[in-house]
Amino acid sequence: MPESQNIEWKVSWRDEYLKWICGFANAKGGRIYIGKDDDGHVTGLSDYKKLMEDIPNKVLNHLGILCDVNLHEESGRHFIEIVVHPYDVPISYHGKYHFRSGSTKQELNGAALNEFLLRKAGKTWDDVVEPSATLQDIGETGIEAFKRGASNSRRLPSAADDSMQELLRNLRLLKGDDLKRAALLLFGKDVRAFFPTAYVKIGRFGSSDADLLFQDLVEGNAFQLADLTLELLQKKYLTAPVSYQGLHRIEGSEYPFEALREILLNAIVHRTYMTAPIQVSVYSDRLTVWNEGTLPDNLSIEDLKRKHPSLPKNPVLADVCFKGGLIEAWGRGTVKVMEECRRHGLPEPRIETIAGGISVTLFKDIYTEELLKEFHLNERQEDALLHWKGEGRIRSSRYKERFAVTDRTALRDLTELVEKGLLTKEGEKKATLYVYRS
Repeated sequence: MPESQNIEWKVSWRDEYLKWICGFANAKGGRIYIGKDDDGHVTGLSDYKKLMEDIPNKVLNHLGILCDVNLHEESGRHFIEIVVHPYDVPISYHGKYHFRSGSTKQELNGAALNEFLLRKAGKTWDDVVEPSATLQDIGETGIEAFKRGASNSRRLPSAADDSMQELLRNLRLLKGDDLKRAALLLFGKDVRAFFPTAYVKIGRFGSSDADLLFQDLVEGNAFQLADLTLELLQKKYLTAPVSYQGLHRIEGSEYPFEALREILLNAIVHRTYMTAPIQVSVYSDRLTVWNEGTLPDNLSIEDLKRKHPSLPKNPVLADVCFKGGLIEAWGRGTVKVMEECRRHGLPEPRIETIAGGISVTLFKDIYTEELLKEFHLNERQEDALLHWKGEGRIRSSRYKERFAVTDRTALRDLTELVEKGLLTKEGEKKATLYVYRS
């Protein structure tokens, strides 16, 4: 049985392992084996009798919980199994909260601790009352936008006839007469007066992340923010490719509009509203949207690429956005992004966990004359990438034949394209292929 999210092996007992027990109790429970090495082999304990008395007492005295402490024997060697059950209430060790995530233990601080304590209390951040807010802080613009969306999507057509207070109550955005945080995020006149990081920061970068060319801030409530951000991106940050059908001029977009909108809406609904705004970074060949917040424990990056359960970090906010026609409720948001990129012939988006948040990157088709010039290629390299683009791969023998160059020159040119990230090398010797980035 290997070490995993719920299993730890320790050669001997140390009191600091009470932190591990605390972490298991705050997560999904787990087992700690004392007297086993990192490979799971039994090393044995000489003081097992004393430990069988000490460990339960220390767990109870320091953590206030009970664990099953079992003694086992294998080949004449004794080891101890500590079975930790998950607790519905938060467990602390000397005033600090630990949590088991994956195969590591984390000490919770700041936003993560706040979110953890709310979750243990059966609450979410967006469901908490904002005591200083009144109905005067709610704007008609967001309310009317919601009513239009609810009517058009047919998810809550009755909302059209509701007064502001009736609508807020029907959407569970009031507790008594007090506004919840979600109400201000959705319909607030000045959202940042309550939540300073509730905005979007956009930056246009040059040759590196240190080369910031210009930037903007976009402010507004949840029913405005995505569309305002898209409008600014289209006007200032993205180039609209032009094509013609007969005499008619058709302006396109560098990235699929629906994919970009879905990414922004996901960021607004699923983010943590504590320390950092949503950040949109625009480069010549890609665009990245980052929001603070982690995935739920039972979802992985790979899960996002297929239909998956909808597990919103801010369920009250998500429910209203669904009823207002902004988002789907079936965990299809990221799947829709993938489908839109495929439909437009673009590479698969890259989804990553970075710096305590989720990052989604859309890539352009970089194999165009305009973008390839930024890589400072020679004429052969640029011609080759455009010529074999449809096949998605280049053989050195065909490269050599097309440009009448030596093996050495062909190898040097193709190796440079690999080093610049435009191709990847697959296979060896005569079977070598130089494959386009997808």
